Parts: sequence; C-alpha cells; structure tokens
Amino acid sequence: MLTTHVNRRRFLSAAAAIVGAGALGACSAAQGADGRILQFWHLLSGGDGVTMAGLIDQVNAAHAGFDAKPTVLAWGAPYYTKLAMAGAGGRAPEVAIMHASRVPGYVPGGLLDPWDKELLASHGVGEEQYSQPVWDKSHVGGELYSVALDAHPFIMLYNKELCAEAGVLDADGRLKATGTPEEFLALGRELSAVSEGHGMSFGYLGSGSQMWRLFYTLYCQQGVAMELPQGGEAQIDEDAAVTALEFMQQLLDGEVAAAQNDEDNAIAEFATGRSAILFTGVWELPTMQKEGIDVGAAAIPTLYSQPAVYADSHSFVLPRQMNADPELRKMTYTFVADLLSRSTEWAAAGHIPAYLPVIESDAYAKLEPQSDYSDAANHLVYDPPAWFTGSGSNFQSDFGQTVQSVLMTGSDPRPAVRAFKKQLDAILAKPNPTDPEGEWSA
Repeated sequence: MLTTHVNRRRFLSAAAAIVGAGALGACSAAQGADGRILQFWHLLSGGDGVTMAGLIDQVNAAHAGFDAKPTVLAWGAPYYTKLAMAGAGGRAPEVAIMHASRVPGYVPGGLLDPWDKELLASHGVGEEQYSQPVWDKSHVGGELYSVALDAHPFIMLYNKELCAEAGVLDADGRLKATGTPEEFLALGRELSAVSEGHGMSFGYLGSGSQMWRLFYTLYCQQGVAMELPQGGEAQIDEDAAVTALEFMQQLLDGEVAAAQNDEDNAIAEFATGRSAILFTGVWELPTMQKEGIDVGAAAIPTLYSQPAVYADSHSFVLPRQMNADPELRKMTYTFVADLLSRSTEWAAAGHIPAYLPVIESDAYAKLEPQSDYSDAANHLVYDPPAWFTGSGSNFQSDFGQTVQSVLMTGSDPRPAVRAFKKQLDAILAKPNPTDPEGEWSA
C-alpha cells in the first residue's frame, strides 16, 4: 500500500521539485447551461486537439448532468508545471490528461488521487478491458492512479510503392517480417537501392527522445529492463545497452539511413518519397496520409529474444483537490468511461486505443494501417519509473547528450553507457524531492 502524508507545504514543495515554478490554475465547480461544469485539462493540440474536442462534444451531448469544459495548455513543462501547482494549491480540475510515464513523479507528493476500481468497474472499465502492459503501468504502489486512453508507440511507417518495387511486401501487401539485426539491415540495403535518398529515415540529432525511443526498444528486446531505485544505483545491463547502440550505429551507415540527420529532415525525406521507411511515433501517420503517400505501418520488428515496443500513454488522472465534490467526482467516472468507449475516432490519429473493446471492434479492424500494429499494445515498454523520467522530462534529453557523439562517430558505446549510469547514480543518490519523508518507492 502506498502511504502519503498530505499537507499544503508538502504539496508546494513536491510540485516545485518536479517542475519548478509556474502559474497556478484555478478551477471551481459551476453550473452550466445543461449541467454542472466538469473541468478537464489536457495538452493535446493540432489534429489530436480537434479530435478530442469532438469526443468531448459527443460525451456532453449524451449526458445532461454535466458539461465537460476543456482547458488546453502547452505541451511539456508548461503543462506539467501548471497541473502540479494547481494540485498543490488544491485548485485542480476534476480530471486531466497526463503521460503515463509522468505519473510516478506526481504520486509521492500527493498531487494525484487514486481511482476507485469498483466504481470504474461499474462503468465497464477494469483490468479485463486493458492489455497487461498498459494496466500494469497505470498503477503506482499497488494503487490505480491513471486510466489510459491510448498507447502511442514508436513504430515504422513505410512507403508501399517503394517497398513493392524492392519486392519486400508479402502477399497481403504488408512489409515482410525480419527476425534478426542482420536481416533488418539487409532489408534496409534492399530499400536503399530503390530510394533516391536512403532506405530508411531516422532523425536523431538534437533529439534525445528519438534516440531513447529506438534505443530502449532494442534494449528491452534483449529480455532486460532498466531499474532506477531511489537511493540505490541504476540497474543497467551494460552489454545489452552496448548491443543496442552498436546496432543503431550500423543502421546509420549512410546507406541504410543517413549517418547524421535530425528529425525534421528525416520526416521530410520520407514525406517526399525519397526513403522507404521512417522511424517515428504513431502521431506522424496522419501527416503522411495527407501527403498522399500510400503508407503502411508496423511495429519495429523483434530483432532479439523477445518483442518490445517503446511507448507512452495519454492517461486520465484525478488531480488532488482539497475538497473534492462527490457528485462531480462520480460524473468524472462517467465522462471518462464514455469517452473511452468512443475512442475509435482517437485511433484515426494513429494512437492505439487502450480500451480493448474498441480494439476488438469491427470498426477498428477496418481502420488501416492502424490495426496492423495494434498487437504492439501487448508488448509495450515505458520509461523506467522514477520521479525524474517520462515524456517532457530531462531524462531523455540527458540520454541523448550522452550518446549522440557515439552515433555520429561510430565510437565505442561502452564509455557512454557508463557515463549515463554515473549521471543516473548521482540523481538517485539525492533525496527524492517529491517525497520529503522518503517513504515512497515505485
């Protein structure tokens, strides 16, 4: 059982430690034209924001008792700053979106309330409706602290026209499977022969998140994990880390993929038809479809001993309120459950719906190429839990700063792996600032 001692001073110190100073959001229960106002904060913009707005409208229309009112804040540190400070001040919204990887950093400071599993189950939302990796990631200290809307893994988009020309599509028009690093590199060379640019596009310069997503996929495919115990030493399998980085070096040979490329140029190379495969997040799928590319999509193949796909999830959380309104809290459960049931539309943006009844529906099965990589939901790996990891944190950028020169120069990865471990050990040796009493561990 997770134990926290909550008071205003602790709220404020925990929030400041996680994200630094920021604006304090203000929310209050109010009466709307059709029902009570349910405040909902999220960080979704662009096409995702438009899709979410449509889903909110649908849910509101179906329930006369409440009107969910969205507040959209800037992605990354600005969002997490405001959310933490709102919780610290006891003026948080009824519900908010967080990346699942960030939740462990907010729990020890008492910034989130756990979900009532029985109440959720009465709305048809529970363990049976989720893949095991997503459900497990939703827990901290044995309590359910997030309810996932989706999983957005790091995948491959592929140009079907170029792949057909290279003869690497199967009878169903999908990319042929590869099962070893050597087979995958051979595939890249076959594709380079029919591409004006490179066989594959991977942008990594200046982007720690890009480097980390591919690295951690390959690392975990070797049947190992990375653990970051507070007050201890980082548990990193050095040999597996070196193997992953050496494969990435082979990928960046100037033929399979550009030796030095940033994310924007990699996307442009694929979008203009000059490469056959793009390593990217699922969120780029709609962009390529709009470009008119006959695009397919697949999870990064299992090249080592077991399947693993790096991902994160947009998840619903209950920010801590000093005096939560019981009726609004019940309405929040209704809102979230109904929105989950409508998340087929969310899948159109490339995300894998986390709610299994949607994945198993006929409507989702007809959604291509999204349904082609839905099985990745059974093999997801998230950032190792710690208060300093997760999307929008410095953890991934620190990793990138450590290994970028290794990828650029082809030098021995082992010193970089050891340097990264040393950085992590230094952070872990310090008291967890989100838990002043030192009682919590993931």
